[in-house]
Amino acid sequence: MDNTNRRRLVIDGEFALFLRGLLIGKVLTILVLGGIAWWLLRPYTLVRKSAVSDSGQSSDTTSRVVSNFESVDNVPVASVNYGGSTAWAPIRQLVDAQIQSDRPELQLRYQDPTNGSPDSSSGIRMLLDGKLDFAQSSRPLTEEERTLAKQRGFRLEQRQVGVDGIAVAVNPSLNLPGLTVDQLQQIYLGQITNWKQVGGPDLPITPFSQRLEKADAVIFSTNEGSNRQLGTNVKYVSSTTEALRQVSNTPGGVYYASARAVVPQCSVKPLPLGRTSTELIPLYQEPLVTPEQCPRQRNQINTEAIKNGSYPITTNLFVIVKQNNGQEQQAGEAYAKLLLTDQGQKAIEQAGFVGVR
Repeated sequence: MDNTNRRRLVIDGEFALFLRGLLIGKVLTILVLGGIAWWLLRPYTLVRKSAVSDSGQSSDTTSRVVSNFESVDNVPVASVNYGGSTAWAPIRQLVDAQIQSDRPELQLRYQDPTNGSPDSSSGIRMLLDGKLDFAQSSRPLTEEERTLAKQRGFRLEQRQVGVDGIAVAVNPSLNLPGLTVDQLQQIYLGQITNWKQVGGPDLPITPFSQRLEKADAVIFSTNEGSNRQLGTNVKYVSSTTEALRQVSNTPGGVYYASARAVVPQCSVKPLPLGRTSTELIPLYQEPLVTPEQCPRQRNQINTEAIKNGSYPITTNLFVIVKQNNGQEQQAGEAYAKLLLTDQGQKAIEQAGFVGVR
């Protein structure tokens, strides 16, 4: 072999070694970069696994609820209209503000009815008429509302998200330890007309009420509800604000409404209520804050009495969802799911209600 061929073999060998070294270097580089990437992404993977577990998407935890607003899926990117019960006002102020902050893609726009005052009935009616995407109610759906929805080609479903207590408000000057549920009902049916009939002073009773078909708070069973004929001495009001003003100016006045609307007020006194006269339960945290101490101090809601069932009159809070496979259904279901998260339930309790989880 001549010198030319030897040099060629040497060069070819060196080139092969160079290629092999280059290939090995690339492989090592890929392995190193892959390891770094795995290490950096490992916390994210763990977080995602945790989020999936919390959201109940795994096969063995499908009944679990997600823990916070950010974990809820299928939240539409849309501006949606909603409205309904005035008892929901604290939730709209506190909870919905948090939802808007954490899930800005869902723009919530509260809508008052064009005619009349807002309440559960007007909200459901606006939902039926296509003016709302979902409604907030402090009473269950009626058969008439369900039937009307079917006639219009869709269904209405109610998703319970909280519980509210129904408080009884009287004039601060009234000296009375409390009422039983039966006595309160008899007052509104016109069967008890003087406070002396229930252990109070010789003073005519002036009951105030919203029309039963429009009221957000109820003291009769769902089946009786709006079919009841109230006493002729009942004076009708258009709103809780008007009713509380009337009670504060009427020594024998009485009214019932959402605990959140009554208990913290300075101008009226919340009255204990019981199933019997020997178990009167205050819906405020004792001791009672007097009008003279208010507004420096305010009565706080006794949510524990609602939770443990000792307080005798409560009502459920529902999101009313239109089942039509459209944006309305997606928005209503997403809103209900947001309220049922741990974060949502905690915020509902901060607003003065009791959660359902």
